[in-house]
Amino acid sequence: MKWAASMLIFSVAVLIGLGMVMLYSSSMNMDAVQKKQKFAGLAATQPNGASLDANADTDKPAVGTQYLLSQFEWFLFGLVCCIFTASLDYRRLKALTPWLLGLTVLLLILVFVPFIGHKIHGARRWITLPGLPHFQPSELAKLSLILFLSAYADQFQRQMAGFKKGLVIPGVIMALVLGLIFFEPDRGCTILLAAVCGVVWIVAGARLSFLVLPSALIAAGIAFSLRHDSMRMGRIMAWLHPDESKDGVGYQVREGIIALGSGGWFGLGLGNGRQKLGFVPEHHTDFIFTIIGEELGLVATLTVVALFIVLVLCGIFIARRSCDTFGMLLATGLTFMIGFQAFINISVVTGVVPNKGMPLPFISYGGSNLVLMLASVGFLISIARFATEAVKQKSANPFEVALEPSHA
Repeated sequence: MKWAASMLIFSVAVLIGLGMVMLYSSSMNMDAVQKKQKFAGLAATQPNGASLDANADTDKPAVGTQYLLSQFEWFLFGLVCCIFTASLDYRRLKALTPWLLGLTVLLLILVFVPFIGHKIHGARRWITLPGLPHFQPSELAKLSLILFLSAYADQFQRQMAGFKKGLVIPGVIMALVLGLIFFEPDRGCTILLAAVCGVVWIVAGARLSFLVLPSALIAAGIAFSLRHDSMRMGRIMAWLHPDESKDGVGYQVREGIIALGSGGWFGLGLGNGRQKLGFVPEHHTDFIFTIIGEELGLVATLTVVALFIVLVLCGIFIARRSCDTFGMLLATGLTFMIGFQAFINISVVTGVVPNKGMPLPFISYGGSNLVLMLASVGFLISIARFATEAVKQKSANPFEVALEPSHA
């Protein structure tokens, strides 16, 4: 168990370190790009003969430095959360999961309240309070819903194969949380969280036959919503017909693939990427994987994929060796949440699935997601730690009957 926790920590540390380096590299030229765009816009409105200084405002801190410092601050906060959750007895959280879920639902509702909810790019997903940075409640919802579902299945594990307690009650609670996220709107997070909860549900012992109808209804609802959403339908059509939309909706993915392809085996060199110079939108957030491929090459991108595979395998091993059902389900949910999110992000930037804004765990710019991921890693370490202690106690007292069953 120790080697699994050690490999988990090593993988996360490498991913975060790479993320910090690539975040600065991907955003270091934003100053010049933004000034050039601003200068071009102002120059077009000036009278003939008027001049502008393109190097104005040089006393302001560089954009790349701002992003790096902001991400580092979030990392420090996330590290504190990781240490706290790792040192915590995760089993004590079972009684608190309904309260945490209730707080999450309240925050998700506040997203829709004017002057509290913050709207960016047509989506109202953030909460803004005076003196505090933007906070995304849907990130907290991922953790709180997995915690609640794991605690619920642990409490009613004998009834999870039944209809009422195995399907209806947890299904209604999941539908409430997923519905609030869906109407922000955040279809990607809804699909991700529904898939993760589905995995936890199945592992907990729910009947597959009971899950067919809810899954079909969710899929039909999402399909109906996408069909009547011109922006997201445009992304799907751009994915199906990339050549017809390479200068429109499919521009971002096309430029991202160009960045990945131009890197070759070993890349153009750190800081030498060209696609970040205004060609790939959101290259420091959702599409940072393309900058890794352009500047560090295929070797680096395959290393990132390998690290996520190692992380998922370590999480599965920890789940299998956990000392109780709650720990097993919690580790399963958190592991698949990290793995699914990485899979979706990498699939999007490589054109495997339609474009959907979702950060790459531990690497993309974004404080809420980074804190959530580090807190999740802390819970995995806590589960591994108590499983190790349980094994030691069992070895020291071979005739002692364990209070809780092992899932090894």
